[in-house]
Amino acid sequence: MKFLSSMALSFVLASPIFAAELKVGDTAPLFTLKTQAAQDFDLKSRAGQWTVLYFYPKAATPGCTKQACAFRDNIKKIRAQGAEVYGISADTVEKQAEFHKEHKLTFDLLCDPDAKVIDAYGSKMPVLTMSKRWTFIVNPELKIAAIQKDVDPIIDAEKIADQIAALKK
Repeated sequence: MKFLSSMALSFVLASPIFAAELKVGDTAPLFTLKTQAAQDFDLKSRAGQWTVLYFYPKAATPGCTKQACAFRDNIKKIRAQGAEVYGISADTVEKQAEFHKEHKLTFDLLCDPDAKVIDAYGSKMPVLTMSKRWTFIVNPELKIAAIQKDVDPIIDAEKIADQIAALKK
């Protein structure tokens, strides 16, 4: 039992939950990831524009499919606010490409198979190489303007355009 206790303690101490949590106003962690089309996406290239980064657990699962389709269905409203949407999960380029094609998504999915970006944004699930369902709005100065944690996959996208409009005021 003593072994189990010290093992549990070492896991907790090594856990990323003790890293500084991102908050509104922080500079968004910069990154470069591959899109579902195997093209490089660099967050720095979004300077001067609004960016929505939505993190999700796994492509082609029921909740993640609902969320991706909701963003697809609300993309015109979001783009009317001058923003672009990017979905991020730990899936491979191949898996993201399949998911993108199957659901006729109209925005890029980003591939983070090592979960380094997922970890940098603090949305990594303990033990698993998967993300929690979190959404970040990044302003044109590449600062975090809003953070939504544990979002509802069906209504998250509907709220984003209105939230961006409110942030612009």
